[in-house]
Amino acid sequence: MSLVTSSAVSGDLPTDAQSILALAARSLFDVFAHASEGMLLVDRSGTVVWINDQYRRFLPALGFASESDFVGQSVSSVVENTQMLQVLESGKPILIDLLVNKAGTFVVSRYPLRDAQGQVIGALGVVLFEQAQAHLKPLMSKFAHLQRELDDARQALVAEQRRGSGMWRAKHSLASFIGTSAAALEAKRQARRAAQSSSPVLLLGETGSGKELLAHAIHTASRRAQAPFVSVNIAAVPDTLMEAEFFGVAPGAYTGAERKGRDGKFKLADGGTLFLDEIGDMPLTLQAKLLRALQEGEIEPLGSNRLLPVDVRIVAATSRDLPALVRSGAFREDLYYRLNALPMRVPPLRERASDIPALIEVLAEDLALRNGVLPPELAPAAVQLLMAQAWRGNVRELRNVLEQLLMRSETGRVDAALTAAVLHDAGLPVVAQTPAAPQAEPTAAQTQAADTGIRPLWQQVAELERQAVAQAVQSTGGNKLAAARLLGISRAKLYASLPQ
Repeated sequence: MSLVTSSAVSGDLPTDAQSILALAARSLFDVFAHASEGMLLVDRSGTVVWINDQYRRFLPALGFASESDFVGQSVSSVVENTQMLQVLESGKPILIDLLVNKAGTFVVSRYPLRDAQGQVIGALGVVLFEQAQAHLKPLMSKFAHLQRELDDARQALVAEQRRGSGMWRAKHSLASFIGTSAAALEAKRQARRAAQSSSPVLLLGETGSGKELLAHAIHTASRRAQAPFVSVNIAAVPDTLMEAEFFGVAPGAYTGAERKGRDGKFKLADGGTLFLDEIGDMPLTLQAKLLRALQEGEIEPLGSNRLLPVDVRIVAATSRDLPALVRSGAFREDLYYRLNALPMRVPPLRERASDIPALIEVLAEDLALRNGVLPPELAPAAVQLLMAQAWRGNVRELRNVLEQLLMRSETGRVDAALTAAVLHDAGLPVVAQTPAAPQAEPTAAQTQAADTGIRPLWQQVAELERQAVAQAVQSTGGNKLAAARLLGISRAKLYASLPQ
C-alpha cells in the first residue's frame, strides 16, 4: 500500500520524472547562485563564457585585473589544476573535489550541461566552500590522524628493517636545517666542507641548537652516505655499560653474556659514521680507549683478546666547554685535539631570529600532523613576540612552546595574548621586542648616507616587502593564504612582513 496519497502532493509540485528533474535543476541552480562562493561556466570547447559576481573576487589572486581578461580564455590556462575539461570529455559530474591554486584551497563541484538531445554543450563549476580547512576540519583532522598512523607504521617498519639488517641510516639532510640567515647559511657551508673530509668533526653549540641534525646532514652529504649512521648519547649510557656499548662483548665474556656475543657501536658503524652526542660527559676511563680506537683504527671487544679493524668516521657534539674540562682534568687533552680536527660552531637560535618564522611553519605543521589537528595560524604580533625571545633552549624550546600553543588554542588562531601567556607559564621572560644592539660610532659612509637622505639597503628592501605584502592581501580580499601563494612566500613569512 502506498504511504503517499494524492492529497499529500501539492498541486504546485509536478508528478512526472522529467518535470521533477527540471524543477530540481532550477532550484539547485538558485541555491548555487546565492549560497556558493562562486560559479564559472565554460562552453563545449572549454572556453570560459561566464562567471558570477562572487567569483570575480578570485580574479586578482589568479593574476587577472578584470573580468574581460579572464572570460574568453581557455579554462585550463586561467584556472590552475581545473578538472572542467575532464567533465566535458566524460560527460560525468565531479560532485566533490578539492581545488588548490593561487587563489587558495576550495571545495568545488563540476557538472556537465546538456542540450535537448542529451549532448554535452558545456560545464558548470561551483565553488562550494572557500578556506576548505575550516569547513572540512573534522574530515581533515581524521585524514591527518590516519596519515600520522601511516607515517608511524612506516617508521616502525624501517626501524625493524634496520634492526634486522644491522644498518642504521641518517634521517636528515642539509635541507632539514631550516634557515636562510647569515648564521644558518654559514653553518650549512661548514657542514658541506666537513662532509668532504674523513677527519673527525666536533660540533659545538647550546642544547637544542641542531647539532644532531647537522651530524645526520654531514653523513648524508659525505661519501659514506650509503653506509651506517650510528648514534649514541653518552649521557644516557651508564658508566658500567659504556665499554660494552662502544666496543661490544665477546661470546661468554661474563655470566649472562649472550652466547654469540654482541657487536658494539663501533662495529655497527663500520664503513660509516659514529655520532657521539654529549662527548663531554664521557668518563676518563673510556676516553683512553676511544683515543686508541681513533688513532689505530681497531677495537677490542670486552672479554676478547683479538683486535678488530674498523673504519669509522667520528662526529662528536657537546654543549659543554671542552677546553675548560681539559684544564680541570675532566677531559683528556690528547683526545680533545684528536676530535677537534674540524670544529664547527652551531649558532644559537637568538643569532638567527630571522629564521624563526620559517621554523614556526615547519614545526607547527609537524606538530599538527602528529596530533591529528590543523596547523595553528599565528598572528603577526605572535610571530614577532616569538622572534624577540632569547630561546635558551633554542629550537627544542621553540618546539615546546608551539606545542603548548597548539594544545591551548581552541580556534586555531594564535594571538599575541595567548603567546605571552604560554611564554609566562613556561617560565620564559616575555620580551616585547628584540633588544637593540649597542650602537657603534657611525662610519663615514653612514654619515654621508644620512646627509643625503639615503637609507640603508636593508631598510629599503624591508619597506618594499611590507608594501608588496599589503598590496597582495588587499588584492585577495584579505585572504592571507592566497596572498602568500601569490607572492611565492610562506604563510609565516607573510605574517612576519605584514604592516604592524
